[in-house]
Amino acid sequence: MIEIRKLRRSIKHALRGVKIAFKTEQSFRLQSIFSLFVIILAIYFQITSFEWVIILLMSSIILSLELFNSIIERILDAFRPRIHPIVKDIKDIMAATVLIMSMAAVMVGVTIFYPYILALV
Repeated sequence: MIEIRKLRRSIKHALRGVKIAFKTEQSFRLQSIFSLFVIILAIYFQITSFEWVIILLMSSIILSLELFNSIIERILDAFRPRIHPIVKDIKDIMAATVLIMSMAAVMVGVTIFYPYILALV
């Protein structure tokens, strides 16, 4: 049985995590702004249900990767506050993961929105 009080507490903690990430992580703020912009475009162009699924999925993946990247960085900083070559490599690889997914999202966004933008011109 689901306990509503525990569920509320879990949601409260999760929202606190989002708030912390938004306050402290520039990349998360930037990705959030891009996601909001894409959602506004999607509303404006009245994209199809399938396109909505893709846009929401890509946005969620990128924001989740940003959060995961922040978690890894904080864990590494807690154990190795000085930059160790391996710690630097791990951080750079995590950043590359987000970058690759972001580039894929841009390509998907261009593929989805190009016909709509072309129709305006």
